[in-house]
Amino acid sequence: MTTDGFHLVVAALQANGVDTIYGLVGIPITDLARTAQSSGIRYIGFRHESSAGNAAAAAGYLTQRPGVCLTTSGPGFLNGLPALANATTNCFPMIQISGSSGRAIVDLQRGDYQDLDQLNAARPFAKAAYRIGRVEDIGRGIARAVRTAISGRPGGVYLDIPGEVLSQTMETAAAAASVWQIVDPAPRQLPAPDAVERALHVLAQAQRPLIVLGKGAAYAQADNAIREFVETTGIPFLPMSMAKGLLPDSHPQSVAAARSLAISRADAVLLIGARLNWLLGHGESPQWAADAKFIQADIAASEFDSNQPIVAPLTGDIGSVMAALIQEVTEHPISVPAADWTSQLQERRSANNAKMRERLAENPHPMRFYNALGAIRAVLQQKPDVYVINEGANALDLARNIIDIELPRHRLDTGTWGVMGIGMGYAIAAAVETGRPVVAIEGDSAFGFSGMEIETICRYRLPVTVVILNNGGVYRGDEIPSGSVTSEKDPAPTVLNAGARHELLAQAFGGQGYHVTTPAELTAALSEALASNRPALIDCELDPSAGVESGHLANLNPAKTTTSS
Repeated sequence: MTTDGFHLVVAALQANGVDTIYGLVGIPITDLARTAQSSGIRYIGFRHESSAGNAAAAAGYLTQRPGVCLTTSGPGFLNGLPALANATTNCFPMIQISGSSGRAIVDLQRGDYQDLDQLNAARPFAKAAYRIGRVEDIGRGIARAVRTAISGRPGGVYLDIPGEVLSQTMETAAAAASVWQIVDPAPRQLPAPDAVERALHVLAQAQRPLIVLGKGAAYAQADNAIREFVETTGIPFLPMSMAKGLLPDSHPQSVAAARSLAISRADAVLLIGARLNWLLGHGESPQWAADAKFIQADIAASEFDSNQPIVAPLTGDIGSVMAALIQEVTEHPISVPAADWTSQLQERRSANNAKMRERLAENPHPMRFYNALGAIRAVLQQKPDVYVINEGANALDLARNIIDIELPRHRLDTGTWGVMGIGMGYAIAAAVETGRPVVAIEGDSAFGFSGMEIETICRYRLPVTVVILNNGGVYRGDEIPSGSVTSEKDPAPTVLNAGARHELLAQAFGGQGYHVTTPAELTAALSEALASNRPALIDCELDPSAGVESGHLANLNPAKTTTSS
């Protein structure tokens, strides 16, 4: 008896714990999807490969197992690359498996159907890229991809499988022997004892210590250890956006509402699963104190000193690092932060929270971002187990501060790259992988990047509610165009359709649609949608003048200069 490459790929995936594939079928992988589904793997079919890839990446983040994205050759492969690159940048484990054309034709550039050197095209965007050239190497290739995606610093892996390999056959007994399950795919990496002592010494000498929690800390699922260390030392902590909920936003040591003061005055900073990239101002003054000393826990030693001197590097996985820190601080306690430091932060936190309550209490009509997000916040406060997906410019910047998260890994957003278009893919993965309700808070521009996946959400009857904060534009929708190309002026570059009725998309595909113009209507619609546990889309009509350009990143969008002659 013989078996073929299609069945071997499925067997190798199942042997390594893959129970879901996100993808889009076509030549030459359609039968691979069919085989996977008939063998017990759940296949979620998308409308665009980028969204399928984003779903696989989010699945990897939520589960610590590589999410799998399946694409066709050529353009389908290329459509998946942005998600693969984003997963690698965000350190999410995922594998993009793409069918490809025959090597003999591609390598001589003879012009095969959708021919492209996919392996070399993928290399710059992935942690690693491999090609399986023989049916007998399928088990080995899958095992290599899984281990590479998970081990060390997680990331995206590209796996190229030519169509001719999928159709090759081999004896069943030999095929079974060629598949294996990898052992300990992400082995613990313990920090050196002297590194732990050095880090705690720096913290002990500090007058104004601060802990920064990044999404790497959330991915590590070392929640209890992180909480124990934070509460044992009494050090204030600042969660990055996807680390919100690792400790509840309501925790008394959280200084998220006093972020600017905390980072501008901290003299010793422990980075746990966070990097000193643009999201933290590269650790530079004046955003940070000029004399701030940085301690960093990271599984990749190459990350240290990438922007600022790291006076106490802690190389290891987050769980092992936190366990070592707890053991050492238990045996040799360090003094709690000075009362004047914690009181300053609490005063700023209280003042900023009071200002936030004032903004949320405002009730302009048409709605603006604050009173719309205030209505969403009120509903989600009663449902802390709902997963929140968030993207946009103003929709992202403001929701990050307004929507509290109480449970770990319950907020997914644009991440390290700040890339738009992740919304529907992340929402689908969160619903599929957890079985819990999901609310995707979207700017109308950001939604447009993956909006057709509403059909996917409805087709699989997923408990996803999409809320579109619709101000009719990129940033805002009231820009007046200057000059004219045609006799009738075209819209300004930032202007979209303020009268768009996005909720009709959901209705077209069998979901529930709502159009709301007041906070009360939004509260009622969101409550009803969550109670139904069915697909829903809420078009939330905002004032087109609401919003600012580039959110908090206007400095990255250079302004034009005026010249004169």
